[in-house]
Amino acid sequence: MVTIDQKLAEYLNNWNIDGWPIGNFILCLIALVVCTVLVGLIGIEREMRGRSAGLRTHLLVGVSSTILMIISIYGFPGVYSGNRDVARLAAQIITGVGFLGAGAIIHRSNGIKGLTTAGTIWASMAIGLACGSFNFILAIVGTLLIVVVMTVFKKVEVSVVRKTPTIILTAGVHEPVMVKILEVSKRFDCSIHGVSTSMVEGEGERMIEVVFQAVFSGDDARVHEYIKELEVETKAKSVNLLSH
Repeated sequence: MVTIDQKLAEYLNNWNIDGWPIGNFILCLIALVVCTVLVGLIGIEREMRGRSAGLRTHLLVGVSSTILMIISIYGFPGVYSGNRDVARLAAQIITGVGFLGAGAIIHRSNGIKGLTTAGTIWASMAIGLACGSFNFILAIVGTLLIVVVMTVFKKVEVSVVRKTPTIILTAGVHEPVMVKILEVSKRFDCSIHGVSTSMVEGEGERMIEVVFQAVFSGDDARVHEYIKELEVETKAKSVNLLSH
């Protein structure tokens, strides 16, 4: 199947002016500009949310991926002109950006931060590779879907999480924590799932940390009231919502 992108790339690759393959240069410029615009949309969304990896970081990843993909396609003229695997360099890009995305993930006592940003860095790399391989329609459609996921689906996620929050509670080891959690949950018409406990050190004493998911059966999920009630009843040092 021949796509519009392939037709455009074929036309420009064969475009010469006085023997100079100017079409290749224009095609590469189009790829870089399209990548900058598309990845810029994702970077702006991250910037507006105040994330550490913002517009510049995403543009660096996307544009660099485009440049490396172009190098992988056109190779190294004058050095090597035989058959080559144009996907080899792209595979290395995927591995390298994977490590970069992992560096954006931060584990804290109240949850994990940076998972979405790591995902957008990975997505920027994918868009850059699509632009660098001259699959412009795929890059545009993919970017639109990513933007929809990050904006429209954010509201859906908030609505779901509001009724099924994951809570991290830390209290003294001598407090009847589980009994109190069950009593409070029963008053709020809430069930408890996925309970895990561990011993932690804090404020010069040993404490118990309980992580669980609270599932509210009613339409009115009074999460903040529920957390306040837990804090009072269990005499908790801290009660936090697990965030991503």
